[in-house]
Amino acid sequence: MGAAVAAVIQRQEREIVDTFRSAGALSADRARDPEELDVRHHLAFDRLVRRAVLRDAGDGKFYLDELSWKALRSMRRRLLIGVLLLLIAGFVALFASGALVSRN
Repeated sequence: MGAAVAAVIQRQEREIVDTFRSAGALSADRARDPEELDVRHHLAFDRLVRRAVLRDAGDGKFYLDELSWKALRSMRRRLLIGVLLLLIAGFVALFASGALVSRN
């Protein structure tokens, strides 16, 4: 269940990022009001603001920091690869110890 919620939030984050990118809101002087872009202030929006992917330009306007978005995606990718490597190492250790081998 937790993984499904995380997937939904990440999808919402991508949609928000795509919306700001499509609107050209990529710098403080081109910042846009989220309501004007039909973006609601919800968990995904707040997470992007906390991670400096969406930057507050004042007057309720925000813009997309592409470098921060790229860094966040890269960090998530590295984390996923690390978890997968740990799982693989765990299976290899179990197999090597004979725990996964059929004993007839």
